[in-house]
Amino acid sequence: MHDDALIREILTRARTIAVVGWSPKPDRPSHGVAAFLARRGYRVIPVNPGHAGQAALGQVVRASLAEVVEKDGPIDLVDIFRRSEEAGAVVDEAIAVGAKAVWLQLGVIDDEAFARARDAGLKAVMNRCPAIEIPRLGL
Repeated sequence: MHDDALIREILTRARTIAVVGWSPKPDRPSHGVAAFLARRGYRVIPVNPGHAGQAALGQVVRASLAEVVEKDGPIDLVDIFRRSEEAGAVVDEAIAVGAKAVWLQLGVIDDEAFARARDAGLKAVMNRCPAIEIPRLGL
């Protein structure tokens, strides 16, 4: 389902990554992965309605993907840190705003949403973590 060539393509082409479900708590995986991606040179825009308007990772936390596109421009990759049952709505929003790719994090599994993303022309990865894949692939 996920070959290394697809993962490599997504991670090398992406410049702007919206991290949905970002947490300001340093012990949360979403916080650590977002910080890792920012250190690797990606423009990481945190998305969390409960913290919208705050500054994080050199960006303003946004309430939604639509707000990211409106205020910050196009999204290359949507990294989803939400429960599996909530991932489908995020995938649908990613499709609606014209994101190029979606990435469902480790443990986030929604086969129907994954299929919708691919059917809409988005590159899609599920149940993986870019903070693991980047070093593994030597990117």
